[in-house]
Amino acid sequence: MPYKPQAEPSPSPYRADVKITGLGEKIGDPVKPAQFPKHILRFRNDRWGQTIGLADLGEEDWLDHFGGFAPLPGNLNPPLALRYHGHQFRNYNPEIGDGRGFLFAQMRDHENRLMDLATKGSGTTPWSRSGDGRLTLKGGVREILATEMLEALGVDTSKTFALVETGEALERNDEPSPTRSAVMTRLSHSHIRFGTFQRIAAEQNEDLMHALIDYCLTHFFGGAKTDNPATEMFQHVANKAAQLAASYMTAGFVHGVLNTDNINITGESFDYGPWRFTPYWEPGFTAAYFDHEGLYCFARQPEALHWNLAQLASALRLVCDSDPLVATLEGFPRSYGEAFTEHFCWRLGLESEGFDKDKPLVVAAEQALSQKTVTIDQFFFDWGHGTIADRKGYETEEFKSFTMEMSQRKRARKSKHVYWQADTPCSLHIEEVESIWDAIAQDDNWQPLTSKIEAIRTMGQALRDL
Repeated sequence: MPYKPQAEPSPSPYRADVKITGLGEKIGDPVKPAQFPKHILRFRNDRWGQTIGLADLGEEDWLDHFGGFAPLPGNLNPPLALRYHGHQFRNYNPEIGDGRGFLFAQMRDHENRLMDLATKGSGTTPWSRSGDGRLTLKGGVREILATEMLEALGVDTSKTFALVETGEALERNDEPSPTRSAVMTRLSHSHIRFGTFQRIAAEQNEDLMHALIDYCLTHFFGGAKTDNPATEMFQHVANKAAQLAASYMTAGFVHGVLNTDNINITGESFDYGPWRFTPYWEPGFTAAYFDHEGLYCFARQPEALHWNLAQLASALRLVCDSDPLVATLEGFPRSYGEAFTEHFCWRLGLESEGFDKDKPLVVAAEQALSQKTVTIDQFFFDWGHGTIADRKGYETEEFKSFTMEMSQRKRARKSKHVYWQADTPCSLHIEEVESIWDAIAQDDNWQPLTSKIEAIRTMGQALRDL
């Protein structure tokens, strides 16, 4: 089945629908948002705001809700800091939860999906430990760029919904300080993490585990279809994780911190810290300076998600047998392989013909890209639209093998979008990210960020047209 990216968002009225409270008081803790000295609107995502009926809010109302966190009509009051545990670099940590954010609101979108609005940098919670509960402005800018780029490249990701500068000076050990502060709101189909289930399993709370499984099946996966809901949900989650891993790889993206508390039950990428896009097909490329062993390097991301699924399966054993969970885990490599070839063919502008038929083409492409004669972005730009002309970098024997494989495939369709008329693709490597931030930090110049978002969205439209 060929991969299809998420459709262009469309308008919908505001429809509050708070479901999380039905899980009881042990799912999260009521919290008060921080009071900030300033509210300066730096980014609002009206493109996705229209899908939940909020795009028409005036700036004053926008700041009131997403800087001061006045409750939205009929919604959570107060917000909830969600509870969870998690494996962090494969070390189990029972002392975590929403430490600088909370679930702010729930509503239905244009596809009638239950959506969450949650925060980052909105103040301390019972799970803050020694943290200040704040977000740097740079961190918010980086998350805007990550989510916009990933969405354009066909990755199912949370959407950066709002970024408000808050006027505080923050001290950080890993960047020049003091640095500017912000609060961010993200839109996602869910904020239930693998670590949410791990906490419930650790507490041996079977009733809450059953309730959470039912919540996930009902609101994210179309309801239970069998008499074994835990294994049914796990199969859905495993399929989504395979798609996520595949889309990371074809995007050339490295998340950096794929801990179980950073993995969403719906397979949406979220919670961006030290992310990067690797310029070349470099298996050992890492995003986090503290990932000394390369645990979450580019090529090991599918392995990381598979390992995380095993931890979720372990938690689900509280309420179900092991055998069907193990069977799903054993099927993950095949599911990932199928998803990877589907995503790869989509970026090449080809219809997937199935894993077994697509695999020789994809293997040839990986071998050619591994020579690092051309960047990942340039490769998909050139071959995805069939305009390699006299480009340099394709003279190797490996690319000759790939060319032979491509000659046997029929291009499904060819877009006439203006994006393909350029000489170079839209990309987002670390140097440009730092340049965009430097313009803000040094001159309060937001135009490079605005221009980049526009360029990314243009690319996204061109890719949807393929």
